Amino acid sequence: ITVKDGQPVAVGEVLARIPQETSKTRDITGGLPRVAELFEARSPKDAGMLAEVTGTASFGKDTKGKQRLVITDMDGVAHEFLIAKDKHVTVHDGQVVNKGETIVDGPADPHDILRLLGVEALARYITDEVQDVYRLQGVKINDKHIEVIVRQMLRRVIITEPGGTRFIREEGVERSELLDENDRVVKEGKEPAQFHHMLLGITKASLSTDSFISAASFQETTRVLTEAAIMGKRDDLRGLKENVIVGRLIPAGTGLAYHTARKRRKLLGPDTILIGPSEEETAAVPVTEVAANAA
Repeated sequence: ITVKDGQPVAVGEVLARIPQETSKTRDITGGLPRVAELFEARSPKDAGMLAEVTGTASFGKDTKGKQRLVITDMDGVAHEFLIAKDKHVTVHDGQVVNKGETIVDGPADPHDILRLLGVEALARYITDEVQDVYRLQGVKINDKHIEVIVRQMLRRVIITEPGGTRFIREEGVERSELLDENDRVVKEGKEPAQFHHMLLGITKASLSTDSFISAASFQETTRVLTEAAIMGKRDDLRGLKENVIVGRLIPAGTGLAYHTARKRRKLLGPDTILIGPSEEETAAVPVTEVAANAA
C-alpha cells in the first residue's frame, strides 16, 4: 500500500502494488550482460537504496515530487532521505531497519554493499548473482573461481589516514603493499595506516596493476607503454602474465622453491647449502664449514 491513512488522493493515483510471480526463461546469452555488469562493477540503472544506519524508520513531510524517509538511529540522531515518489519504499512507519538493508526497491549497487556491509558481503553478493545466471543453464561452477576474480577486483585500497607510513591521504595502493608497510611501521612503534577498500571492474583492475608488461598485454598497449617510459617504471616480474610474456618460469607451483634454490646455488657456488624458511632469511653456508661444525 503506497498511501497513508487519511491521505487525500487524486484520480489515477497508485494506491497499492500487487507483486506477481512471473516465470522467466533466459538463455546464457541473456545472462552474460548481467555477468559483465557484475565483474565490471557497474552501478545498475534505477538502483535500490540501502539503509545507511541501523534505526527506526518514519516518514516526514513530503516535498514536491519527493517523499521523505527518516531513520532515527540508536543515539536519537535522525538521518533523512529524499526518495522519488515513483520509487517503491519497502519499509513501513515504525519498522526497525538494519544497516545495509534494502529500503527502496531496485537492484543493489555493489559499491554501496562494499561501503556499508564490507568485503565478505560483497563477495557473497557477486558470487550468488553470477551463480544464478549459470545455474539457469544447469552449469555448475565452484565458488572459488568467482572468488578469485573478486579478490583481484578488491586488491587496491584508498588511504584514509596515512599514520607513520610513506603513503599520503586518498592515495590508491595495492592492499598487499599496504599490509607490508603497516607491518614495518608497527615494528618501529609507529601508527599504521587506515584504509578502505576500492572496488574496481576487471578491465580497470587489469590496467591498474603495478606491472606495465601485464597491463600492456591486455588493453591500451600504446598508452600503457608510453606512460611507463615517461615515468621510468620498473617491472619486477612478480606476476604470472609478465613472466610468461618474457619466457620465464611462472612464480608458482611445486618447482618454484627448487628453481629458486638452484638459481641461488649457481650464483653463490656449487659448495653452498641454502638454509632458512624463506628467501629473505636464506643464508649461504659452505659445506666444509658445516662439516667442521658437526665434527
